[in-house]
Amino acid sequence: MWNEFPGNQHHQHHPPSAPPAGPPPMGFPSPGYPGTAPPGYAPSYSSPPPGPPGPPDAYGSYGFPSGPPTLGPHTESTYPGRPHGFPSPSGPTGFPSPAGPPSNYPRPPGPPPPNHYNSPSGPPPSGAYAPPSGPPPRSYASPSGPPPIPARIDGPPSIPPRMGQGSFAPPPGPPPRPPTQQQTYGPSFDGANNTRQQPFFQYSQCTGKKKALCVGINYFGQQAELKGCINDARNVQRFICTHFGYKADDIVMLTDDAQNPRQIPTKQNIIQAMQWLVRDAHPNDSLFFHYSGHGGQTKDVDGDEADGYDETIYPVDFKQNGHIVDDVMHDVMVKPLPPGCRLTAIFDSCHSGSALDLPYIYSTEGKVKEPNLAAEAGQGLLSAVTSYARGDMGSVFSSVSGIIKSASGSSQRAERKARATKTSPADAISWSGCKDSQTSADTVEAGQSTGAMSYAFIKVLSQNSQQSYQQLLINIRTVLKQKYSQKPQLSASHPMDVNLMFIC
Repeated sequence: MWNEFPGNQHHQHHPPSAPPAGPPPMGFPSPGYPGTAPPGYAPSYSSPPPGPPGPPDAYGSYGFPSGPPTLGPHTESTYPGRPHGFPSPSGPTGFPSPAGPPSNYPRPPGPPPPNHYNSPSGPPPSGAYAPPSGPPPRSYASPSGPPPIPARIDGPPSIPPRMGQGSFAPPPGPPPRPPTQQQTYGPSFDGANNTRQQPFFQYSQCTGKKKALCVGINYFGQQAELKGCINDARNVQRFICTHFGYKADDIVMLTDDAQNPRQIPTKQNIIQAMQWLVRDAHPNDSLFFHYSGHGGQTKDVDGDEADGYDETIYPVDFKQNGHIVDDVMHDVMVKPLPPGCRLTAIFDSCHSGSALDLPYIYSTEGKVKEPNLAAEAGQGLLSAVTSYARGDMGSVFSSVSGIIKSASGSSQRAERKARATKTSPADAISWSGCKDSQTSADTVEAGQSTGAMSYAFIKVLSQNSQQSYQQLLINIRTVLKQKYSQKPQLSASHPMDVNLMFIC
């Protein structure tokens, strides 16, 4: 547990207190980030190939049935559209043509009389199959055109349809757990002492110690005050305790209604709590970080951002001490982790798609996303127009600069640098509320103020705690797209199999 805060009890709403003067009390190390964190892992090997291929198409396909269309239960007729009981074309029913002249009589002289074999005159005898009066019944008519093809579902279903309904469904039972052995990928290279090496990582089994840090900031009394962030932090704390085996004594809560000055989410307290979270981490440990509050962007200075901007989070004292940049969060919380240690991060904030600088971002198809220059430029132009309409001139400049950078081709160079410097053998993943170019909603759900991402994450896993990463991403997006435009993102510190079960 975070010994400096016994119990981490929640308190009633109270105006935020100022951080205490002087050095941090109770044994906290000085922030000194990122230098105080243990040395990290920053390999220089080349980019690995794209991630594993996705599963089969989730919608199935229908071909035309072989042979003619089925007529239904009455199959005596071999001609589609012929009502039941009509005579066949070979002759009148019950009056077959004789196979030849009678054998008991001599051949009559002269030619045979005309129409020697005419049908009897008058109506057919009683009991014959006369055609019904009126038009043929509709139920026996031949269908017009080929059989209809079922319409494709617009977007992935939140719950996969059952087998036999024409769409892909996952195999029965829960997804497989992550493998225990070390995973290698990418090309091999000459390492130390001329030995052949290959990039590797290791999944965490999440069977070791569990620690969590939950940060919720409502920014009481400030211009951009929020309503649901403290609720998000407390809801996530309860959820991971009841569903994933965390203990309240091992969870640090930083909220701006806390009465203890060390639990106020200032920049210094947040960074020191991040350092506490990853301290003494071991393989198969499970660490959890949740942030709900304001997020933003600032100019990238080291060339590892495809859009030219770093992502940031805003402590409660950001006006006095500034924001926290994604590079710092990566250096503090990801680089110190050993192979096989899990860090699960959730960012319920604006512009949070790559807030932890994890270089492998996955689509709902299970594939690693690559930079799309045309899409980025188009999104940047739209953001510029929208920002101008709101009078947000700073965002206008940011969006236009992003267009210029995308058009210049710097995205590919940034992507290569990010994978070369931010790939890690640890098992770090991040769920974010939206793309880097989007905002996340502070809303009301079920009568309570909440962040949309935190709400969807808890709702989907409460319904089914055994989902693959891909299923979880699809289902979270399905919940949100009903009311919101934001698209949650999944990113990782290494190439991963998104068909494995999500554990934390």
